[in-house]
Amino acid sequence: MYYQANELNCHFENPKGQKIDVVFRVSNNDVAFRYILPRQDGKGSVTVTAEETGFRFPQQTTTFLCPQSDAMIGWKRTKPSYEEEYKADAPMSDRSQYGHGYTFPCLFRIGDDGWVLVSETGVDSRYCGSRLSDVSEGNLYTIAFPMAEENNGNGTVAPAFALPGATPWRTITVGETLKPIVETTVAWDVVRPLYETKYDYRFGRGTWSWILWQDGSINYDDQVRYIDFAAAMGYEYALIDNWWDTNIGRDRMKSLVEYARSKGVELFLWYSSSGYWNDIEQGPVNHMDNAIIRKREMKWLQSLGVKGIKVDFFGGDKQETMRLYEDILSDADDHGLMVIFHGCTIPRGWERMYPNYVGSEAVLASENMVFNQHFCDKEAFNACLHPFIRNTVGSMEFGGCFLNKRLNRNNDGGTTRRTTDIFQLATTVLFQNPVQNFALAPNNLKDVSPVCMDYMKTIPTTWDETCFIDGYPGKYVVLARRHGGTWYVAAINAGKETLKLKLDLEMFAGKTVSLYKDDKKGAPQLVPLKVKENGKVQLEILPQGGAVLVNK
Repeated sequence: MYYQANELNCHFENPKGQKIDVVFRVSNNDVAFRYILPRQDGKGSVTVTAEETGFRFPQQTTTFLCPQSDAMIGWKRTKPSYEEEYKADAPMSDRSQYGHGYTFPCLFRIGDDGWVLVSETGVDSRYCGSRLSDVSEGNLYTIAFPMAEENNGNGTVAPAFALPGATPWRTITVGETLKPIVETTVAWDVVRPLYETKYDYRFGRGTWSWILWQDGSINYDDQVRYIDFAAAMGYEYALIDNWWDTNIGRDRMKSLVEYARSKGVELFLWYSSSGYWNDIEQGPVNHMDNAIIRKREMKWLQSLGVKGIKVDFFGGDKQETMRLYEDILSDADDHGLMVIFHGCTIPRGWERMYPNYVGSEAVLASENMVFNQHFCDKEAFNACLHPFIRNTVGSMEFGGCFLNKRLNRNNDGGTTRRTTDIFQLATTVLFQNPVQNFALAPNNLKDVSPVCMDYMKTIPTTWDETCFIDGYPGKYVVLARRHGGTWYVAAINAGKETLKLKLDLEMFAGKTVSLYKDDKKGAPQLVPLKVKENGKVQLEILPQGGAVLVNK
């Protein structure tokens, strides 16, 4: 990662002699700024009761925003969790669905003049997570702190920190096109690691029984099947979800870890974040919210050889919840454990700040497609938003790539997937998370084309370079990512008509590449494609279809 910026430190003092600095860092397409408060008037700490930072947009602006939900609503009173539905190209005059503004990141189109992405980074235990308010007079959006009702009403809305101290960075990414928006790295450019690690954390691919087989699969025998499936795919991990503590048991978990390791597979285990902020019953509960119990549990996990944990259902964005995220990460690193967060806030520079951090959900993720046909019907639209918005600021633990046509255990009932198999393959490139727990099932080895399964056996999860090619939020997207010397170019279409694209793919100029595409009936095909010396490529993408080009 390369970062070069100009820094301006502005010093201010009011008539009472109170001082504040505003630090700006300006690079080619990014602006980051934060406030620094010195120690003054004999005071060693400060409580920030409000922040008046605002972002004003011209009248022609339209928005691509995710509303902040009410607190303590939804299933088991687990909201807010950044899982509401976006509106695309909405006028600024539209009020947010719940009246609480919008969760970061926030994307704005400035008519024909360009694009703006607003977010924040560098949030740790010394501040709260913020959002944008509803628009006010003069097309102004301001920073809003957490709602009092979050965390079941416990904890302060106003963050506090020791002096001298600083707020998180507020970030603005601008571009005449969407390229700077999709390719921005500002979330990591302006932060630093908060601790060193002695462990060599290795990312990779995983299987996940719960997504299709649900709670009934959390038993010893079904987990053996998914471990065997991971081994057959050459995957590094298997994730065992809620209820393992009772349905498998702590005593048998040791033998399951040993069995997995005999197959070359490592395990992640699920935990509830627990505490007083929801009504979750799924176990294990009451392990992650108490430091003494948490450290004892993590020591046990390390003794078993477990490699990571998935912690679910957090209470909001108050400072005490940010502290809980940091405490879980820090304690986990002491025991060599990677951490995935679900039912949670967005990451805010955490990939660089915490070396054992893997990714966060903070999106309408794959399980919603299993629960409700509406989200299957809107899958293509939502998938064409994430590379432009949610995934621009951090790892996105989506848990996708379904190859079942019907989203249940036997591939014969429940909700119906509308997108093609190649569309699903394309999302493995479009959605970035360093550990990808895919929504595949053992039956896919027999009932899915080898074209798809062979592709899924070799797909990487970490990338050295990202290049935006073409697209429009909610309509279509074409994105290139490089892993080592191999380029993947993925495209999907959320429209109702076949999309005809003329693309400039310089990385493939003069080469013969593998093209994964849909045939006229939507079945997967793998064909060689000779790319012209000028790198020009023409593609046709079916409605709710996709394509992937690979130079290997």
